[in-house]
Amino acid sequence: MDAKMSEKNEASIPKSLVDIEPGVGLDLPKQNALQRLIHRRNDLNQLGKDMLQKSLQYDRAQLEADAVKVRWKLDLLVLPMMMTTYMLSFLDKQTLNYSNAYGLQSDTNMTGNDYTWVASALYFGWLCGAWPWNMLLQRVAIGKLVGGMLFVWGIVCMLQATVFNFSGFFAVRFFLGMLEGCVSPAWVLLTSMLWTRKEQTMRSSIWLCTNGVSNILGSLLAYGSGSAEGLSIAQWKLIFLIVGALTFVWGFVILLFLPDGPHNAKMLTEYERVVAVWRVSENQIGLKDSTIRPYQIKEALLDGKCYLLWMVSMALGLLNGAVTNFMSAIIKGFNFDALRASLLQAPGGAFEIVFCLLIGRFSQLPNMVGISIMLGCLPGMAGLIGILTINIEHRYALVAMCWLQNVVGSPIVLSWTVPGLNIAGHTKRSAVMGIFFVCYVVGNIIGPHLFLSTEAPRYPTAIKGLLGTYCATIVLQGLYVLWCWFDNRRRDRLGQHAEVEEELLEGFEDLTDKQNKHFRYRL
Repeated sequence: MDAKMSEKNEASIPKSLVDIEPGVGLDLPKQNALQRLIHRRNDLNQLGKDMLQKSLQYDRAQLEADAVKVRWKLDLLVLPMMMTTYMLSFLDKQTLNYSNAYGLQSDTNMTGNDYTWVASALYFGWLCGAWPWNMLLQRVAIGKLVGGMLFVWGIVCMLQATVFNFSGFFAVRFFLGMLEGCVSPAWVLLTSMLWTRKEQTMRSSIWLCTNGVSNILGSLLAYGSGSAEGLSIAQWKLIFLIVGALTFVWGFVILLFLPDGPHNAKMLTEYERVVAVWRVSENQIGLKDSTIRPYQIKEALLDGKCYLLWMVSMALGLLNGAVTNFMSAIIKGFNFDALRASLLQAPGGAFEIVFCLLIGRFSQLPNMVGISIMLGCLPGMAGLIGILTINIEHRYALVAMCWLQNVVGSPIVLSWTVPGLNIAGHTKRSAVMGIFFVCYVVGNIIGPHLFLSTEAPRYPTAIKGLLGTYCATIVLQGLYVLWCWFDNRRRDRLGQHAEVEEELLEGFEDLTDKQNKHFRYRL
């Protein structure tokens, strides 16, 4: 009787909750029903659980067949949006590297280590935004947040063409980094909500491989800007204006079409959204819960495996900071002019695309995520050894060794997927990812400072330091995989499994990976 009354009360609630003030014109039972409905609509985990229960009414064979169609829709419509946004993000970062070849430092009166500090400014901004962005992403709609951020980000990118001194450039790059710090954690979170654990590493590798595309496009853009004659503005300013304008326009696409998760993907029918939730239910992490649970933050800080993830993140950040900001200077140091140095960076992008896709595909094999991260470090190590040892006369061979440094993008993105794969509990995952990206940014800040201007063009101190960092990454990642393997074995020995339906539903209870004994770490 009570259940029927509750259904009747909820049925009489206006369809559009925004058209009324909560409780106005409703008796007490209807007010209570309204509050329950508002809470349920705001709780994505509960919504996901309801959609999962609805999906279990269908035949499993039908769900599996339709899941393939849903995956293809997500791959063909959502993934390209993520790829383009990430390409623009990386292109914005790289604009400083490309502009440096066309008199940026002399026009802005930079001296000494000023350029190094400007290169680090973006990461200081990201450092300040890393934790807030990750906590905010737990509470707000991903598509709307990223779409709105792109408008501001594009404007700030164009503002770089207006500065005329070191302090102005440092300030603009700082705010650019603070804005761009949203993209990487947003994409890691959205990937974990739309694709299965087996599919995530490949999809992440696909959207990150656009770094290679941006390397190619950026090199060609820099070459074209450098070749342009009769401009009323400096050539290095043109690069910032073009990339910033593209970013601003792209913001409209993301704001209108990017979903916040499988529950509201516009490109899917209502039934397909139910199938999309069913597809990812085996991830055992639910969709998203906006409630901040302090005990999960405490668990993250006391979990030894998390510290290994954070150290790997800092090491890879250090490698990325070095590669992103100094490849142009290194290649130019091998007796190439500015135009040729810009053009010679393009093949490095092709290396990144190929290796990201190959290693990403390899990571989909059983228990190969950690090993793929370690294998992704080897080409970069070989290239660093080549830069140290190859005779300076063989300058194209040295440039080829520089191209191998772009492969670092593969272990970076695979390491980013690990918190999404292996950390359950929404507050815990947000906390781990917040600290994870703080560590990554700190590494990016440190990386450029390994390069001493007196050691050009080989920079032996920096190259040896980067070699040691690669070795540390491999060791730390190996320890993490071993720890996860022991935890999985222990849970298997205890027979901690339940009925399939019960395990799937438990994934929407916002349990951490330690609390949910049915959870297994992906190695």
